[in-house]
Amino acid sequence: MITIVSDTHSETGHELSGRTGEAVREADLVVHAGDFTTEAALDAFEAESNRLAAVHGNNATPGVLDRLPKVRTFETNGVRFVLTHRQRGGNTGLELLGRERDADVVVFGHSHRHLVANVGEVLLLNPGSHARPRGGLPTHIELEPQEEGFGGGVFRRNGKLVQEFTVGGLVES
Repeated sequence: MITIVSDTHSETGHELSGRTGEAVREADLVVHAGDFTTEAALDAFEAESNRLAAVHGNNATPGVLDRLPKVRTFETNGVRFVLTHRQRGGNTGLELLGRERDADVVVFGHSHRHLVANVGEVLLLNPGSHARPRGGLPTHIELEPQEEGFGGGVFRRNGKLVQEFTVGGLVES
């Protein structure tokens, strides 16, 4: 399983609780779309996950900026992902970033609100914020490998499924 989170905005720790904390600890890969804020928060995530792919966000301290890139590309289960915190140009800018990197999926954060959207040939995933949802729901994303690609869901901290999707197309729940 892959667990995707973003926008922790912590000075001291990982701010994980409920199903989000369980999903991070159970995941084969944890993807964080930026804004840990401090090295203490980044260190706390690294202590909870044996495999973390992360980028820095716009609120990163110098220590976090030194340790994490702005953009990261990786591939797993035949799906190519590009990971960033934000991209100028909104969804169009994110789609262009995905196309530039030959990615199937662009994972991003920044808005603190979850989003699953097909834009052109790229799937945009924003897990929202698990810790600081700014008036929205505290959410994260879980991806389960399938024969080809992934099936996924946006989940609330309490474990309630908000939205289901696949990499190949959106499935409303």
